[in-house]
Amino acid sequence: MISLIGLISAVILLIYLTMRGINIIIAAIICSVFVAITGGLSLEEALMDNYMTGFTNYFASWFLVFLLGAIFGKIMQETKSAESIAQWIKRTIGEKQAVLAIVAAAAIMTYGGISMFVVGFAIYPIAVSLFRAANLPHRFIPSALVFGSISFTMTSPGSPEIQNIIPTKFFNTTPTAGGWIGVVIGLLIMITGSFWLHLLVKRAVQQGESFSPPYVLPNRAETETSAGLAEDPKPLGKVKADELPHIIISIIPLFLVIAILNILSQFMNTITALLIAMLVGIFVACITMQRFLRSFWDSLAIGTQNALVAIANTCGVVGFGSVAAQVSTFDQLVNGLVDLPGPPLLGLALGVTIICALTGSASGGLGIALPVLAPIYLNQGLDPGAMHRVAALGSGGLDSMPHNGYVVTTVRTICRETHKRAYKPILYLSVILPTIAMLLAVILYTIF
Repeated sequence: MISLIGLISAVILLIYLTMRGINIIIAAIICSVFVAITGGLSLEEALMDNYMTGFTNYFASWFLVFLLGAIFGKIMQETKSAESIAQWIKRTIGEKQAVLAIVAAAAIMTYGGISMFVVGFAIYPIAVSLFRAANLPHRFIPSALVFGSISFTMTSPGSPEIQNIIPTKFFNTTPTAGGWIGVVIGLLIMITGSFWLHLLVKRAVQQGESFSPPYVLPNRAETETSAGLAEDPKPLGKVKADELPHIIISIIPLFLVIAILNILSQFMNTITALLIAMLVGIFVACITMQRFLRSFWDSLAIGTQNALVAIANTCGVVGFGSVAAQVSTFDQLVNGLVDLPGPPLLGLALGVTIICALTGSASGGLGIALPVLAPIYLNQGLDPGAMHRVAALGSGGLDSMPHNGYVVTTVRTICRETHKRAYKPILYLSVILPTIAMLLAVILYTIF
């Protein structure tokens, strides 16, 4: 009982510290100590072994993916191809639809292979221009970026994001696993969430809100301005056509990443296929948009820095999850989910979801949950494709709690917002909606 109370209290404390602006890695270490003490673990072993093993294993497994995704994103930003895509979307759906334009731009880039952990660095300056021009509340930029880059793109069939790649290791599947049900669920999240976000922004505007960057973070002495305002490029609409690559040229590298990944994954390890696909994407982007790329080596350096920030935040909460997995309560929780009445897929879905909530990381939670859960459900003879898609969808719900590394990076590091101002729409769009969609997927896979 003490172990259970300690685990729940540690998660609540982690959320609280994160929302108070405490660095996510420091907060994760503090909460790991709390879990170790209440769970009867050796403090030295919990920190030096469990925490650091979780931290370093995740780093070793996924750093190259983060690195290439971050460099790809920086190249797309430096060549202004990201801005070209946003311009095209703005012209297609109208300037007044700034929110949907940012969602669409983030979704296209994320689904095209740019790491969701760093896509915000490329899209945010464009979002500032659009939101300022339309006089929409700045606090909705994080929710537009988060929704567009994780809520449906990372869990849909064919996605090159690691949340769709990790299950391939445990179920011997390909990134397209899950069939038509996976496609339907992805479209459902995309359409419903876009409409919901549009209504939230519209209501805020009707209540008198306007474009207003944050000022001071809680308990912080320094005054903050919106990160993109100082380094903002020319406002959209004032950039000359010859200053941007053509939309087709801009999209080709993204298309190639998706195509190469899903073709090569039929013949080789999926992670290797992903790395090859992203290398090709980077190479093609550099060659086809060479005249727009003024500082190749600087792009590599900045992309590397972005990757380190993103993966370090995630590693921090993965380390916490690794400590949490050592307490007796964790095993009891897993056994309870396996024995849960109802469709077997429900136990798998809830298991992944809860562990991702504990770790505050979709990929980290999958890395902890699937080695334990996958063999259990494979032995029950369930369809591997259905399990792959349910596990991916399960990772995209409760993972987006306030202490999630990507949420923290997007809200605080990229947008310089506060959780108090920006998190509520993220809760609606990236926690509640995907969780409902996951449960619907379980029902559909059980019926069909």
